[in-house]
Amino acid sequence: MELKRYNRQNRMLVAVDCIIFGFDGQEIKLLLIKRGFEPEKGRWSLMGGFVQPGESFEVSAQRVLKQLTGLENVYLEQLYAFGDPNRDPLERTASIAYFALIDISKYEKQLSDHFHPEWFSLKKVPSLIFDHKEMIQMAKEKLRYKSAFQPVLFELLPAKFTLPQLQNLYEGVYESHMDKRNFSRKVLSTGLLIKQKQKDKAGSKKGAFYYKLDKKKYKHLFNSFLKFGPEPGKI
Repeated sequence: MELKRYNRQNRMLVAVDCIIFGFDGQEIKLLLIKRGFEPEKGRWSLMGGFVQPGESFEVSAQRVLKQLTGLENVYLEQLYAFGDPNRDPLERTASIAYFALIDISKYEKQLSDHFHPEWFSLKKVPSLIFDHKEMIQMAKEKLRYKSAFQPVLFELLPAKFTLPQLQNLYEGVYESHMDKRNFSRKVLSTGLLIKQKQKDKAGSKKGAFYYKLDKKKYKHLFNSFLKFGPEPGKI
């Protein structure tokens, strides 16, 4: 006889949660929304929803992100599966967490206000539902680990940026001060940056030169051992 279901097995719900990091040129931020249903209705939350029949986890994450924020064509990377039996007080639910890196200015017009998404500084994240704080902490650790060896943080930058902006970004991710000269020397030594003639004079009269990312070298070196930041064990 053909079996259509596994016998005597409990069922559970599967959800996806999206951790969206953005950069505004000064600091790294996190995108949150207010939860629209019980339990915990009205509290700040990551973008989340349930996986539908016929969806892969990634497709589900992309759908949820578009429905709740209007964002699409955003790079998402699977982070971890959170499966504590008591993580959702209403029903047994496992969550597959994803994180993404975006340039806030690039997606500002695309962002929908239907569910009132709001950017928060990582230094001032409000109280969150369930285990979302744990998800964010794990995503931050993963981001630090990856950015120590790969130029992944360039995903957060606009087409043209200055070295002070780039340093602000790395200092925000690592939550530590970096020596200006050493940082500039290390970054420029990769050969990934193309110096522009224009300057950003918003910060000082002297101004800072703009740079662009050499996309061909970026793709070629992305999986190379570059040592951009501190060693992962020293974070």
